[in-house]
Amino acid sequence: MAINFNFAKKFAAEQIIRQAIHYLEKDPEKNLIKVLNLADKVARTERHHAHIAAIKESYQTNPALHQLVRQLTKLAPSYKDGMIMNFFLNAGLMGIPRQYELAKEIGVDVPWTILIDPTSACNLSCTGCWAGKYKKSDSLEVETINRIITEAKELGIYFIVLSGGEPTIYPHLFDILKKHSDVGFMMYTNGTLIDDVMADRMLEVGNISPAISLEGFRDSTDARRGAGTYDKIMDAMDRLHKRGIAFGISLTVTRQNAGELFGTDDFIDYMVEKGALYGWSFHYIPIGKDTNLDMMITPEQRAMLAYRIPEIRVKKPIFLADFWNDGTFSGGCIAGGRRYFHINAKGEVEPCAFVHFAIDNIKGKSLKEVLRNPLFRSFQKRQPFSDNLLAPCPIIDNPQQLRDIVAESGAYPTHEGAETILSGPIGKYLDELSSDWHKKSRPIFEERIKKAIKVKEEYQKHRIVA
Repeated sequence: MAINFNFAKKFAAEQIIRQAIHYLEKDPEKNLIKVLNLADKVARTERHHAHIAAIKESYQTNPALHQLVRQLTKLAPSYKDGMIMNFFLNAGLMGIPRQYELAKEIGVDVPWTILIDPTSACNLSCTGCWAGKYKKSDSLEVETINRIITEAKELGIYFIVLSGGEPTIYPHLFDILKKHSDVGFMMYTNGTLIDDVMADRMLEVGNISPAISLEGFRDSTDARRGAGTYDKIMDAMDRLHKRGIAFGISLTVTRQNAGELFGTDDFIDYMVEKGALYGWSFHYIPIGKDTNLDMMITPEQRAMLAYRIPEIRVKKPIFLADFWNDGTFSGGCIAGGRRYFHINAKGEVEPCAFVHFAIDNIKGKSLKEVLRNPLFRSFQKRQPFSDNLLAPCPIIDNPQQLRDIVAESGAYPTHEGAETILSGPIGKYLDELSSDWHKKSRPIFEERIKKAIKVKEEYQKHRIVA
């Protein structure tokens, strides 16, 4: 009898993860190390083993992780069977090694996730929206989205992010989630349409996590998103938390709200109280609707974030990521197909949610074909864009690199005004801002590197002793 070894490995890994979840439910704080030891048994790459070792080390020194693990055990059963299994098993332990294997085969990077806009339609009209210049009538056919996800799974990609527009408007959303029950989905949403019916449907599928966009407390959120938006978001969070649905927050940091979001603990404490498990910090980028350079954070504010967000990770039971200041952890920019890319609602394949240039359209090509496109190749041969990984971005940190990429690849702007980021007043401002940030961030980056080396040496020392 022939044995399917790949299936056998996956089955064994699944049983171990289920056992791990059982351990955590019994006594999360006491049993996490047991869980990590189990995970180490099924880890398929040296990279996975290293990550597990780093989590172990973090757990010993980070009391907030104990609380976060306790919160994860309170998720609804459908989310433990769906989201957690898909994220850790399919997208992580099984998916990542497959991605690296195929990257060697096809000659370009295979990303960990894809950001897809099912529709560009939205029920809000937020000031400075990055997607505000796309045509509101653009929408991807459900057959196209299903094909993309099916081809993604063949490449080992089992985590898909949805945006827009507003993805909860898309009429086929739950059909897609049900069809691809082995995939973990996250969607950026304004949260205003998450009523009891929608929350119940999320609970039923168990594989979709909403990341709800807001700017801080009521005044800041309503000023950008419209009167009454904040209260609708709070109601949505209560519905999700009550049902045990995993959700997070998406924060656009501007010059006006940086202090409110991260200057004190007040806002993050309230989000933890509401039940948010994770948060994404996006620095405002002058692309899309009503671009306003006065909304961009200053180098001083960005330096504050570089210290405050790692501090919050240690103190608060919420996972926070700051895409621009976390380049030291991600090895620089993750866009351009390296670890993710963006497909807009017209089907155009963009390197990033904020880089609105394209060469290919997914409607006419396979996923493998678009991953090989000249725009992505031009991105990847330059990554990282700077040896200072605290300045990873080709838009706000290394703008000349983006100009060179667009010129070299022949990429076209995907909406009117997208090209203004390359030249004119905005281009000049970004050149000056990036120069200032490189000077200010260099000592912070060097400090981080020294700390990382010290932590690694300590870990190796304890490992040898053990």
